[in-house]
Amino acid sequence: MLPEIKTPPRIQTDKASALEPLWRVIIHNDNITPMDFVIHTLANIFHLARLHALQVMYTAHYNGQAYVQSLPQAEGQRRIGMAHTSARLNGYPLQFTLERED
Repeated sequence: MLPEIKTPPRIQTDKASALEPLWRVIIHNDNITPMDFVIHTLANIFHLARLHALQVMYTAHYNGQAYVQSLPQAEGQRRIGMAHTSARLNGYPLQFTLERED
């Protein structure tokens, strides 16, 4: 008897979201939000690997802002809203914005 061959599950994508333009999430530096909180936010809300989150945090720290990732507008707004809510609940002014990709 041959072993059963399992096929990977099909991932269905919404055609509308697949065709949506992408928006760039930008993080802005401030001198109040602790670096550890920024890294935690980038890793847990934006799903960046810790090392990448550290790099983005330092880029924003030294340049005033940094590119985080590109997402459809609604998803970018959702994640930014989560990040802002988390920051405000912890008393930090951490700021993200969206810019349309061209």
